[in-house]
Amino acid sequence: MDMVTINPDTVLGPLLQPTLNTSVEPIAKLVGAETFRTATCRLADVRDVANAHILAFENPLACGRYCVAGKPTHSCEILKILREFYPHLNLPQKCSDEKLSMPAFQVTQERVKSLGIKFTPLEVSLKDTVASLMEKNLLSVNCIGLLAAQQRIPQHGTCYFVTTMAI
Repeated sequence: MDMVTINPDTVLGPLLQPTLNTSVEPIAKLVGAETFRTATCRLADVRDVANAHILAFENPLACGRYCVAGKPTHSCEILKILREFYPHLNLPQKCSDEKLSMPAFQVTQERVKSLGIKFTPLEVSLKDTVASLMEKNLLSVNCIGLLAAQQRIPQHGTCYFVTTMAI
């Protein structure tokens, strides 16, 4: 019996659930923030992670660990992409610190690409992530231009606790 493991890095992309999840939360928190953390991360699109699972299942030669992770991306690059697609969002302009909070390291894509996966471009993942946040009212621009980040947390059936951060 062979064990196959799909190890994604930070997962972005459209949300299925109506609430904010841990991996997409940092993107939502960028909106309205005064500063951003200087960091480098590797991002994976949720659709690529799902596809990797399917391709590994369908391939009888698949075995071992497959890392689904993009190239190291600095937080400045993420903000640049978000500003391109969503210029109306109130995104931070400056870093909260000067030092890189996490060193960049490479994760090879060779093994996961051997399954036949084609990675979604980072620009598409980020654009679709924010569009999904807006669609689910987890991130919105109201009619007078105030930005609000909302997190709906189910409590006691149909009741929701809504936290709104107005800018």
